[in-house]
Amino acid sequence: MSQIILSTLNAKYIHASLGLRYLYANLNELQKETEIKEFTIKTRAIDIVEQLLESHPKIIGFGVYIWNCVETAAVLSQLKTVAPDIKIILGGPEVSYETESQSILNYADYVVTGPADLSFYQLCKDILTQQAPLQKILRSKPVELKDLDLPYKYYSNDDLKHRLLYVEASRGCPFKCEFCLSSLDKTSYPFELQRFLDQMDTLYQRGARNFKFVDRTFNLKIKTTLEIMNFFLERMDDNLFLHFEVIPDHLPDKLKEVLVKFPAGTLQFEVGIQTFNETVQSHISRKQNNEKSKNNLMWLRNNTNAHIHADLIFGLPGETLESFAQSFNQLYYCQPHEIQMGILKRLKGSPIIRHTETFDLRFNPLPPFNILSNNCVDFTTMQRVNRFARYWDMIGNSGRFKNTLPNILSDEPFYDFMALTDWIFAKTGQTHQINLKKLYELVAQAVESLFPNQHQAVIESLEADYTNSKLKGSFKGLALTTQDLVTTANQQSRSKRQQRHLN
Repeated sequence: MSQIILSTLNAKYIHASLGLRYLYANLNELQKETEIKEFTIKTRAIDIVEQLLESHPKIIGFGVYIWNCVETAAVLSQLKTVAPDIKIILGGPEVSYETESQSILNYADYVVTGPADLSFYQLCKDILTQQAPLQKILRSKPVELKDLDLPYKYYSNDDLKHRLLYVEASRGCPFKCEFCLSSLDKTSYPFELQRFLDQMDTLYQRGARNFKFVDRTFNLKIKTTLEIMNFFLERMDDNLFLHFEVIPDHLPDKLKEVLVKFPAGTLQFEVGIQTFNETVQSHISRKQNNEKSKNNLMWLRNNTNAHIHADLIFGLPGETLESFAQSFNQLYYCQPHEIQMGILKRLKGSPIIRHTETFDLRFNPLPPFNILSNNCVDFTTMQRVNRFARYWDMIGNSGRFKNTLPNILSDEPFYDFMALTDWIFAKTGQTHQINLKKLYELVAQAVESLFPNQHQAVIESLEADYTNSKLKGSFKGLALTTQDLVTTANQQSRSKRQQRHLN
């Protein structure tokens, strides 16, 4: 039995909540009466409730995020129905802003906003000693990082073997990009470096090899960055994998000298570009040297073994389809391994809403609060770009069409792929549940229809990609079937034209 349960609904099992482990690490004498119970958003609410109640807790704390707020509300509604005496405490970014207006609060006894690492402990202590506060919404005071007990020893051996380990060498961000909650931070605050590295060494000695840094600006202070990179270089082995979010226009020579030392399969860089449109950048208070960013991306691609994941955001104030296409094309020719096509979301608390009236921003009232239209992009176009993003993940980012894609895309890769997007959706009406074999078939058909002059080259490259995918069955048989389908479709089209002419 546990008096306190710390819980959240992760997007996937592979994700282990760093936030819950921070709360657990700082519960002091209450820690022995507390347990962490994590679930995924795919687990049925009623099953989650049953597992939570097995421990007969007095308090349950939930971490609420944009990806789990609907599912968490379903759990809370049932939990309060069958066990109304349990005190429910909510925290996390999704309930830390615009708090009073949120319906999920109907199921909560308390909401702790902001950094709750220390304030959650005090609230639990007050509840258990019958000194619970009268107010429902409690605003956390700023936390001094030196005052925190670090959470890393509370990753279990099972976590180390099967899950991503989230770590942070700093908190906060000095930049003010208005689509991001980090724009509310005053600056970036580092943890004491040696203390942090000692914790990383302990994790490493326990067998951890997969480290995902959640720092918003990992390469902000190069001296610290170099010490962390050298720490891992000294412990290099075949299984080590490091993920960092980096600033694209800040890659000095000292850092380059270290990056080239990392072998293939070790580094992944998430690089936020968002847009190359300088006018849009000024609207969202984003400072970025575009030419330096592009040069650095190409340098990383050509001189290191890092896997480069670059981000764009569609729907930003003042961004048209045409200007976004230019950003996409420029980024495509920088040759990152992946281009993540994000759609602007209205994160509660983010300053992006100051543009609502000027740019007629219209956001989905339901999670994930994605933009539906604005004065530059109508709803229909927004839907087309949503489909583009989905198909790009399946074809462009998956790595399964690396020989095929260059034979499809010309000097205007955005519009070429948009044509492919429109064709596939017109053919299938689907953006999900398209199996890989069917996808190869659809790409072959689309190219025959849209780019007939490239069809032979695409078929040859598709055969290579199909073989590499290790799908069962012969590609030649698939290609013949595809060609037959295309031929039949062309014959039917000619027949219809002749019939109309006769009529």
